[in-house]
Amino acid sequence: MIIKKFNAMSVAKVSGLLYALLGLLLGAFFALISLVGSGTAAMAAKSGKPLMGLLFGVGAVVALPLFYGGLGFVMGYLFAVLYNWVAQMAGGLQIEVEDNPTTDSL
Repeated sequence: MIIKKFNAMSVAKVSGLLYALLGLLLGAFFALISLVGSGTAAMAAKSGKPLMGLLFGVGAVVALPLFYGGLGFVMGYLFAVLYNWVAQMAGGLQIEVEDNPTTDSL
């Protein structure tokens, strides 16, 4: 099997969604860390603005998926276009596959 061409828009959509999910996970991680930090600062009364950490955490859950998703979409599209151009010259990627008899009967 030889992959000669990718549909650039389909690659962009898939990579955009995958990177948006990655951004959501990272955003949730940053939100958790900022919540712990805000709570600790409020309990220690070292900071008069624990709300700023909370807003940063919530902002990370919104901003990171949008940023990562957009960047993944653009980079996926660019990768597919560049691959198609290079594959014309080089002949594409050669992939060896094996038939799985259990899925053929479905």
